[in-house]
Amino acid sequence: MDRKRIVSGIRPTGDLHLGHYLGVLKNWVGLQDEYQCFYFVADWHALTSEYRDPGIIEKSAREMVIIWLSVGIDPERSILFRQSHIKSHAELFLLLSMITPLSWLERNPTYKEMREELKGKDLGTFGFLGYPVLQASDIVIYSADQVPIGEDQLPHLELTREIVRRFNFLYGEGILKEPKEILTEAPKVPGLDGRKMSKSYDNAIFISETPETLKLKVMQMLTDIKRKTRKDPGEPGDCNLYPFHTFFTDEETRAEIELGCRTASLGCVDCKHILIRNLTGELQPVWEKVDYYRKHASVVDDILAQGAAKAVMESDSTMTRVRSAMQLVT
Repeated sequence: MDRKRIVSGIRPTGDLHLGHYLGVLKNWVGLQDEYQCFYFVADWHALTSEYRDPGIIEKSAREMVIIWLSVGIDPERSILFRQSHIKSHAELFLLLSMITPLSWLERNPTYKEMREELKGKDLGTFGFLGYPVLQASDIVIYSADQVPIGEDQLPHLELTREIVRRFNFLYGEGILKEPKEILTEAPKVPGLDGRKMSKSYDNAIFISETPETLKLKVMQMLTDIKRKTRKDPGEPGDCNLYPFHTFFTDEETRAEIELGCRTASLGCVDCKHILIRNLTGELQPVWEKVDYYRKHASVVDDILAQGAAKAVMESDSTMTRVRSAMQLVT
């Protein structure tokens, strides 16, 4: 039986951090066993916010794919490519924008949220307002059955379905496939300062840290402010560091940490050293593969070229149907 198809992408706007690792990449790796996966570098999406300095996109794109490969994304089981290498994404974006009511975009619940998070950038552009239409194009051009998303992204996918329904109503049922969601657990990964981990907040631990920079960042993290001295008891729930133990420390050790914190038998520095050891153990195999791919750039280029060739074949099939339905066949 044919595997169902999923599509997902990440914007190359800087180094990937532990939030991406826990919330996206580990899910991607697991989905490869069950689904036919299309994973793409969303470089056109990145331009919606980085258009003044597009150099960051080119710099980040290759490094991002290297991280993907290093954490376990397998090009034998998944199709990897850059969005901008498949020009039909832009054509379908244009065609779908012709039928998408402006009010649908203006009610997008994350539009204001993203503008607030990226308030240092001028996002009053058509490209930024219209990015959900490009997102819809990315999904439906590969006839995706499902899209892996967190619960907060459901409104985006519903907008894609509304666009598909409108297109099929206007031009013929079944031309575009209406995708469904795969709800993936998206843990709330805190940054070094306790806020959501984000490059824009300058509070991130990156996947590509070195052992030295990783240790430095963890040692600088704030812990429970009630523990002014080594002898003061604390509460793990009030500590910015402890949530990382829920991701990278086994249950038995976590119980020991909780008891040690509350009884002051374990100091905050001791707690940090445990986390450093566990994080290093998790990331060391990734770092070794990153080093390999950085030294073999042609391997990465070949993977993206092969992925693009497969993506073109699939997207061309969709565009043939779309052009015919819209009477654009020459």
